[in-house]
Parts: sequence; structure tokens; C-alpha cells
Amino acid sequence: MSITIYDVAKKAGVSTATVSKIINNTGSISERTKKKVQAVMKELQYQPSLIATALNGKCTYTIGLLIPDLANPIFAEYARCIEDRAQELGFNIIMCSTDTDIEREAKYVSLLKQKCVDGFIIAAKFENVKLLKDLIKNDKIPVALIAAQDVSELPVDSVTVDDYLGGYQVTEYLLSLGHKRIGFIAEEARSSKERIRGYKQAIIEAGVEYDESLILVCKPKPTMGYAEVAAKKLLELPGRPTAIFGANDSLAIGAIWAARKHGLTIPKDLSVIGFDNTVMSQIMEPPLSTVQQPIQEIGRQVVDLLTQKIERKRKLTQRVVLLPELVIRQSTMKISK
Repeated sequence: MSITIYDVAKKAGVSTATVSKIINNTGSISERTKKKVQAVMKELQYQPSLIATALNGKCTYTIGLLIPDLANPIFAEYARCIEDRAQELGFNIIMCSTDTDIEREAKYVSLLKQKCVDGFIIAAKFENVKLLKDLIKNDKIPVALIAAQDVSELPVDSVTVDDYLGGYQVTEYLLSLGHKRIGFIAEEARSSKERIRGYKQAIIEAGVEYDESLILVCKPKPTMGYAEVAAKKLLELPGRPTAIFGANDSLAIGAIWAARKHGLTIPKDLSVIGFDNTVMSQIMEPPLSTVQQPIQEIGRQVVDLLTQKIERKRKLTQRVVLLPELVIRQSTMKISK
């Protein structure tokens, strides 16, 4: 037999209206009564119905988080920071890993709607573009994006890092070390395209010949294994690169694996740099030079933007772009003449 709001009210000696106000954090209820009712709810293991709450037009204080790949450490870090900030604001997170699969994306969106989430946070690439656009256009459930694809034509809140600047900074740094043949291992994502754009601009400004063959897109998935295959191709070019820029830390580590199999020493024979400054970059041997994304700030701001929309505190769309920061470690060095 399931416990109802009436059971809680009866045992606590209050009205069902009082229990409802405490659950929904509305009305003026004394702290003593709140604690008494909350203790009874805990004792009876009472779980309020989110569906009933949603049907009454009230917040369920639940946010759906869709991420493409939990195996990538950057998304695990995003999820942690988002959950931490949501908890601070009294919201719970339901997380789904879509593996950038169209059917899974549709399945999880449908599931989260059934759970009556108050809003969606979507990270990085979302393959089902039509579904994403439909979600954004339906203003009944607010959406906010992080590290997102280009949906500039749609009114949606987003928080991203300046990927163009990050790509430019990395390439400018490698050029300053004397590297002119700089390989780039990318993924099929907006962030990679922007980083490539920054990479290209820095090379052109330095008066170095831009070589398209030095850029490889990691297929079918941006994993260390596939990055190793891509790096192998770069290292077998007639004029192999003296440095490789991985569009994320995982891709950079894959490049290091390939270099070692070729008998190359990092960084003496090949400089390697990544992007994201994940935990892996710090425990690598040698420690990986990379780009720091302000992950905690991204998580905080995206939750703030979404909850403001949920609570009807803001109508205007905001697009926040945060600055990256170069982190120099031991995987890069000045080229030996």
C-alpha cells in the first residue's frame, strides 16, 4: 500500500494543505511545523508525485541533463559541476548519456518529459537536430546548452568557451617554440571547427604555409583509440609534424600512444598538446600541456540561466562565452634545430 499525502497529514496532525505547502515551499509555515512534517515524510518514506505536481502547474525541481559520452572525462566534470550547482538551488538532476545516437536522444527526451522535468540542459553535439529545434521552440520547457552546436538562428540560452581563441592560443604557442608543421586531430563538432579556425588564423598570421593534410578528423568516434589511428597517419606523412594539437585531451593522449609506437619521445621528438585540462592530462607521463576550460563556471552559469527561465525570472535569451586559459606542462618544448 502506497503512502499518500493524507497519511502524512494525519500522522503529523496537520492539514493536507499544510503538507502541500511544505512540499512546494509555498505559504507561511513555521519552522517547527516544517521540521515535524518533514520528519514524518522521512519516517513514512513518502515520495511526492512529480506528475501531480506538474499537472498543478508547479515546479518539480528536476532538470534533465543530456550528455553525449560519459567516457569522455570533460563531460563527467561538466555533469558534476552542474549537479553541484543545481543542488545548491534546490534542483535535482536526471542524467542521460546519449552516445550521440539519434534514437537514444529521442528516447531520453521522451522519458524526461514523462518524468515532468522543468527544463533541459544539453551538452555538446546533439545529432537529432529537428528534435533539438522543436525542444527550443517549445517554450513550455526551457532549454539551455553548453559546448553546443551552432543554433544561432534559435532563441536559446547557452554557455560556451571561446573555442576560436583557444585554438589560436595553442597554435601561437607552438609556433613560438619553433614548430611549423603542426598536426591537428579534430572531432566532428562545432567546438573543433572553431578551434581549427583559430589554428588556421594563427598559422596564416605567422606567415607559415597552411597545409590542409595536417588536419585529420577522428572517425567514427573521438576516442583515444581512433585518435591513435589518426596520429599514425600524420606521423607517416613525408614531412611529419613536429607537434600535434588534439582537439581534446583524449585525442592528444591517443597521439602520444601513436608516437611511442613509432619510437618517438615526448616532447623531445614530438610536442603534444590537448584541450580541456581533464584529470587525465595531469596524470599522464609526461603531464600534458592543454587548455583550461572554466568548467565550474560553465556549470554554474548554465544552471543559473535555466533555473531563471524555469522560475520566470528572466525572458531574454543569453549567450555566455567564457575565456580559455593555456596550461603549459611537460609534453611540449622548443623544437631542436
